[in-house]
Amino acid sequence: MEPEVLFEISRILNTGLDMETLSICVRLCEQGINPEALSSVIKELRKATEALKFFYFIFEVWEPELSTIYKAAENMTS
Repeated sequence: MEPEVLFEISRILNTGLDMETLSICVRLCEQGINPEALSSVIKELRKATEALKFFYFIFEVWEPELSTIYKAAENMTS
């Protein structure tokens, strides 16, 4: 199936996947990865991302000076 068609289906289903991520998921499934397991991993990663966003927000509100130090240290390791 054409990538554009898959992306349109993904968009209609409101998956939140961009074209690149969708392409990676399709390739993984073509190589034998269980689609349900892949879906679970994506959902868990999204939950973890939201939790980190919340953590950063709380950290910035309560400890703005430490937040700046933490972010600077994080940038040095990435």
